[in-house]
Amino acid sequence: MQTQSKLPNIGTTIFTIMSGLAREYNAINLSQGFPDFGCDPHLLDLVQKYMSAGFNQYAPMQGIIQLRERIAEIIRNCYNASYNPDTEITITAGATQGIYTAIAAFIHKGDEVIVFEPAYDCYVPAIEVHGGVAVPLQLCYPDFKINWEEVKQKVNPRTRMIIINTPHNPSGTVLNENDLKELQSIVTGKNILVVSDEVYEHMAFDGKPHQSVARYEELRKQSFIISSFGKTVHTTGWKIGYVAAPKELMAEFRKVHQFLVFAVNHPFQLALSDFLAEQKNYMELKNFYEKKRNYFRNLISGSRFGIEPCTGTYFQLLNYKKISEEKDTEFAIRLTKEKKLASVPLSVFYSKQTDNKLLRFCFAKKDETLEQAAEIINSL
Repeated sequence: MQTQSKLPNIGTTIFTIMSGLAREYNAINLSQGFPDFGCDPHLLDLVQKYMSAGFNQYAPMQGIIQLRERIAEIIRNCYNASYNPDTEITITAGATQGIYTAIAAFIHKGDEVIVFEPAYDCYVPAIEVHGGVAVPLQLCYPDFKINWEEVKQKVNPRTRMIIINTPHNPSGTVLNENDLKELQSIVTGKNILVVSDEVYEHMAFDGKPHQSVARYEELRKQSFIISSFGKTVHTTGWKIGYVAAPKELMAEFRKVHQFLVFAVNHPFQLALSDFLAEQKNYMELKNFYEKKRNYFRNLISGSRFGIEPCTGTYFQLLNYKKISEEKDTEFAIRLTKEKKLASVPLSVFYSKQTDNKLLRFCFAKKDETLEQAAEIINSL
């Protein structure tokens, strides 16, 4: 049998590669974005409670109404925006599935999708597997700002979607109010959808509020918000997220969603709904991770690495221009094998493998893990 790949240029994700190297060489893993500490024991008790109570069969396709109502409450509390939990919110098997489903529901062959690089690696494959054309625009290093004039020049009758990500993985930067207003002015009145990847929505630092598309009345009319409970409650392995969008868009989204996963883990949804009734369990997350960021940055302040700004997410970029001239992929692999510290090279997030000598380190780790990593970083 002869087959023709729909993704001929796609290999194994960098996160799988670097985490595999970390295991093989027994290295400290600051590459893949997951905590090495546990979640709140009360959340685990809630999961056990609902499993023992028999909630172990299919949940409703849209997600349980209690959790959808809780999400509507969180969006109202955080962004002063109203979403109907019955028709405008869907529980997904993680944010990646939410992004994929939004793209699958609306992108046809030849449709163009603007993607900002460095871009999280699930965007472009989802576009291409549905016959769409990714239009990459580079964020301006070192501050990773969007050039909105360039965006305006790229928008044309074939432009069907724009994907944004804030707080931004992998750069650790955030979009500001002016950015969202620029985006709103570009898409309003045009047949262009926005997919807003906001999985780190509760991790914007230094007193700056997260600028969700939900804050902007005209923009949210043609936008999907994608988020992740795994990031918020330290349970990335549960793979539970949510999507919020206007009723008409959500109706099309659910047509695909029901045949992609149908329903998401039932007792975990019930537990999350109860746990997030306490506002502090999401409102105080930014303080927790800002403290982690500051601790990690202080630990490595005397190193030869350049410490890039970090205003959101749980990722810190470090440049190694004073240490080596190697390509970032080569340096990251050598750092893992020889020094036992795994990171992610930034060039893999660019279609042209742009190399600014940057590595991404995850600081969602125990203090002792960060201390061990800092000892290696300071030795270089």
